[in-house]
Amino acid sequence: SSIPFFGNDDEEGASDAEIEAINTTEERAYSLAQRGLRSSNFSAAIEQLELLEARFPFGRFAEQAQLELIYARYMTFDLEGARSSADRFIRLHPGHDSVDYAYYLKGLSAYRDSNNLLDSLLSQDPARRDMAPLREAYADFGLFLNRFPESQYAPDAQQRMVHLRNILARSELAVADFYLRRGGYIAASNRARFVLENYPDSEARDDALATLVECNWKLDLKDEANSALRVLALNHPEYESFDDAGNFVLAERIR
Repeated sequence: SSIPFFGNDDEEGASDAEIEAINTTEERAYSLAQRGLRSSNFSAAIEQLELLEARFPFGRFAEQAQLELIYARYMTFDLEGARSSADRFIRLHPGHDSVDYAYYLKGLSAYRDSNNLLDSLLSQDPARRDMAPLREAYADFGLFLNRFPESQYAPDAQQRMVHLRNILARSELAVADFYLRRGGYIAASNRARFVLENYPDSEARDDALATLVECNWKLDLKDEANSALRVLALNHPEYESFDDAGNFVLAERIR
């Protein structure tokens, strides 16, 4: 469809050549954007896609250009820009056939942004780590999978969520261990409970249960300790803190 021409009533109307030039400009900008995307020249693609968005907001390429702009910004590591573009597309086109792609790219942008954090996790004091970017990516993928479980991008999002879940759970337990070594048993117990309640399928579930056993024992909450111990023994009988006789051995911690 062509772009409507809006002229003043007291001015002479645009010629057919001028109208054709406007349409050609839109098509040319989109063609150049596609060329940039295909050749991985994403900066050039972004320039043309932004031109389309600014000059032809209701053009026939408008929705597709907005969608491709998310991808192009993601590929240039403009991750905040990609997330903002995704939010805008979702807001403007909630029923679009490809809105699942916008949700997916939003989560992927948060995930890619969190990779910068992963490189430095081991060198940081666990109590000072900012896990907000990882939690944001986890929440984004969770929302995407909740709304579009049959999307073609769902399997990849599920795998990334498993990875994030394990990292987030391990981070919580690292903080729990930090408190345990300083006698902060209530704080450590709260971290372990958080893992069990929010990441029950993570690889850290056994360690969370063991932490809960130890905290409750140190707090003289014997019934709670035994309850957590039964769950641990039932679900993880090979856990390393059980001795040869099947008894749970409390960790020796240096304070």
